[in-house]
Amino acid sequence: QVVFALNQTLLQQESLRAGSFQIPYTTEDLIKHYNCGDLSSIIFNHDTSQVPNFINATLPAHERITAQEIDSYFRQELIYKRNERMGRRVKDLLQEHPDKSFFFAFGAG
Repeated sequence: QVVFALNQTLLQQESLRAGSFQIPYTTEDLIKHYNCGDLSSIIFNHDTSQVPNFINATLPAHERITAQEIDSYFRQELIYKRNERMGRRVKDLLQEHPDKSFFFAFGAG
């Protein structure tokens, strides 16, 4: 899976440089959707520059399964588990220091 992910990432970056592949949104799109509170249409339904989307119709069936497994792993580890860890840390801080004020800032991704 690691070799597959590395090869797909390199192929995607080469396509970006050659101009045959474009990221489906711009930084301005991200800002607009962030301000409107609607990042799901950008972050969760498209590629991100941090995590390449390995799933595409040109892959053979066995590679498509590998791509789906990697995509699921990244989504689980980089988004859902991170959010759970942050939530637990916030909750613990609030419970341990009920008389203190806190300011928490979270990234949109």
